[in-house]
Amino acid sequence: MLKILQQDGSVYPNADLPNIDQTSALKAYRALAFHRVLDERMVAAQRQGRISFYMAALGEEATTVGGAAALEPQDMIMAQYREQGALIYRGFSLENIMNQLFSNEHDLGKGRQMPIHYGSNELNYMTISSPLGTQIPQATGYAYGQKLQGKDAVTICYFGEGAASEGDFHAGLNMAAVHNAPVIFFCRNNGYAISTPADEQYVGNGIASRGVGYGIKTIRIDGNDILAVMKAVQLAREYALEKQKPVIIEAMSYRLGAHSTSDDPSGYRTKEEEAKWQAHDPILRMKHYLVKQDWWDEQQDKALFEQLREQILAAVKVAEKIDKPPVEDLVTDVYDQVPAHLEKQLTELKQHIKQYPDAYPVTAGRIK
Repeated sequence: MLKILQQDGSVYPNADLPNIDQTSALKAYRALAFHRVLDERMVAAQRQGRISFYMAALGEEATTVGGAAALEPQDMIMAQYREQGALIYRGFSLENIMNQLFSNEHDLGKGRQMPIHYGSNELNYMTISSPLGTQIPQATGYAYGQKLQGKDAVTICYFGEGAASEGDFHAGLNMAAVHNAPVIFFCRNNGYAISTPADEQYVGNGIASRGVGYGIKTIRIDGNDILAVMKAVQLAREYALEKQKPVIIEAMSYRLGAHSTSDDPSGYRTKEEEAKWQAHDPILRMKHYLVKQDWWDEQQDKALFEQLREQILAAVKVAEKIDKPPVEDLVTDVYDQVPAHLEKQLTELKQHIKQYPDAYPVTAGRIK
């Protein structure tokens, strides 16, 4: 397993660091902090009934922020549903995040998706879809298209070890290996597929061994070590571009929080197990590294987290007051021109809402 950074912020002897300087290190750390505070605030918002659903990445932030930090802006990111850190690093605004979570009329997805199903054409972040694992063969196809067009770009595809039990995983990997697609398959092995522990998901040696079986270059890393993540993705990107072949990275981590706000992990794991992994917090590890480099201090850290909490709370209060999209947005952009059958369904929907306005308090007053 590739390890570079120890929990106290010191570097392992003879470790080969990624390409990183003070500016990039601080940018990555601020993204980690943003991610942590956002998750904490939005889980609380869901508990308050302000949003319907949320998925936090507590303990896994280094995998996505570190991955994005090692890529170039033209590289495509295909995520599963816990990779908001990659978007944060690329500069997705707090307003855009909130508009998506509240499904208001400023949401880039027009309110059609569940919360945390982000997408950004501008930032090369493919819109997330709920079905598990579908992004894996799609990433292979997209990367193969990059190759055919001669682009100086790769695709990175994030998924959990639970998604690796889907048939799409095997189809995507085999296709990438056979057609030599420049795709980086990044598996976040966080120990659980919702409530199913890894030892009940597979008997083999994790996900990395499967890459070897498909003839794909593979590396296993400490997923709580952001420098190891950056180094592995930098090397993988270089290899994928030069050889025009796929790479698999298995990042060993742990999901400290619940699978989602609909999940209660106390039913399937112990507090002692969680406490063991809390000692490996990836954000604290990076903070200690920055302090040892004299790039950061406790006063700056306290100010950053306080500022983030204030900004996110303020953004929540703004986004939740913005109107929902008009009902007509349900059928636009699906086809170039709205076909007759969708027009008919839209008319029927409006009639239904007008008939039962109390059941649709947000929408009823806006029906034309």
